Amino acid sequence: MTKQEAVFSKDLGNKRITVVRAFDAPLEQVWKAWTTSEILDLWWAPKPYNAETKTMDFREGGRWLYCMVGPEGDRTWCRVDYITVEPYKSITSAVMFCDEDGHENLDFPRMNWEKEFSQTDSGTTVTIDITFPKTADMEMILKMGFQEGFTAGLGNLDDYLGSH
Repeated sequence: MTKQEAVFSKDLGNKRITVVRAFDAPLEQVWKAWTTSEILDLWWAPKPYNAETKTMDFREGGRWLYCMVGPEGDRTWCRVDYITVEPYKSITSAVMFCDEDGHENLDFPRMNWEKEFSQTDSGTTVTIDITFPKTADMEMILKMGFQEGFTAGLGNLDDYLGSH
């Protein structure tokens, strides 16, 4: 199994980050890793952080409420509101920082995620388009280390897929 690289492109004019990542695993396995809280908890957070799901209702109109737990026990809460789900093909969602009860933290930008999953000859490719209401919102997320953290999380997913 070869380690793939995440390809990031940033389009400030359209307030969009696109991430393309190939995985040497079948579509069904990759889809399950993105849609099952017990598996997301194993790979979503960049080390030394861990992800912990409080609740997940994966369906259109459902939500995933989770936190990133730091090495000192600090917790950063996030909420994913699922808008559309086309099994094994795509997921659209609104993503936001929040408190432990899921109330949005308006000090941070809301992001709109579109994830597309496609089977390839050698595995599965996931293409993620993340759009923002304002350019400054996109810049804030990038300054917070999004690219580095997400790249690390996708590497964790590679490790998980390679061992399951």
